[in-house]
Amino acid sequence: MLEKLKAIEEKYNELARRMEQPEVYSDPALYAKLAKEQKEIAPVTEAWRRYEKCRDDAQQAKELMSDPDFHELAQEEYEQAKAAMEEIEAEIKLLLIPKDPNDEKNVIIEIRGGAGGEEAALFAASLYRMYTMYGESRRWKSEVVNLNETELGGIKEISFVIEGEGAYSRLKFESGVHRVQRVPDTEASGRIHTSTVTVAVLPEMEEVDFQINPADLQIDTYRSSGAGGQHVNKTESAIRITHLPTGTVVECQDERSQHKNRERAMKILASRLYEAEREKQNAAVAAERKSQVGTGDRSERIRTYNFPQGRVTDHRIGLTLYKIEQIMNGDLDELIDALITADQAEKLKASEA
Repeated sequence: MLEKLKAIEEKYNELARRMEQPEVYSDPALYAKLAKEQKEIAPVTEAWRRYEKCRDDAQQAKELMSDPDFHELAQEEYEQAKAAMEEIEAEIKLLLIPKDPNDEKNVIIEIRGGAGGEEAALFAASLYRMYTMYGESRRWKSEVVNLNETELGGIKEISFVIEGEGAYSRLKFESGVHRVQRVPDTEASGRIHTSTVTVAVLPEMEEVDFQINPADLQIDTYRSSGAGGQHVNKTESAIRITHLPTGTVVECQDERSQHKNRERAMKILASRLYEAEREKQNAAVAAERKSQVGTGDRSERIRTYNFPQGRVTDHRIGLTLYKIEQIMNGDLDELIDALITADQAEKLKASEA
């Protein structure tokens, strides 16, 4: 591992030297590329430098321990340096876990009401609100792509994009079945109902990230279904794209422009096809070793929201939080941090096996 860390530090220094060269500095695209590379390995380099300093401190303290006048003080410094080295070593191991290449991408979230009829649709609307409020707290931008509402203000299905640094890395563990237990407003007897909502989280792919053959596409245009009045869209700006080999259908009717709708629909199609391909490749691995935070399979029940008891339970990591109101208002960091920690621990265990 030490050789690997030295090589990473050398690469970091080499990138710094290149970025100081006039021909690189005057080329914004090249400079940005090198700066991105450097940023990616900066945390490992910084941790390695701290480790080296602690190692030097430990060595100096060890040498001083032979002097009776300094033995006690040197012993204390030695033990402190060794403890710091162990902490940094654990930090470095986590930093060296291969990164998900999609972590920095924007995210497409698709929410659909499942079992439970109107109550499921109302909870789907609550989840949409929860995710957008979480996005706002991190200064991310959200944009609805396609929406199918019920008469009572619920959501049969919705697709929306969240744009922002690290959006996918924070939200990718939300894929799966979310179960809600509560007394519906329409329930006169006060009986608790159980409903489900499915959430799919996809990294937003550019068309260049996932090649699609234009001959495989059927593109239809139609009028967006607006709320009436001045919002009625009198032109056929909504887009429906069907990927013929797989039967995947994407609709986009939020933008006023047909061109923008087509562009957004193509990104979502690329994301869905990419995800289907990735699920196929991961199926064999998942069969052998199920990750602690689940497979991300949409059929897997991942979380229960129990309103009468005020609790939210994530079944993958056995975490229960009694703060349902805060969570439904977008306070998701405690849940998400716990899922990320569990995922890192599982990956670390796998890398050491």
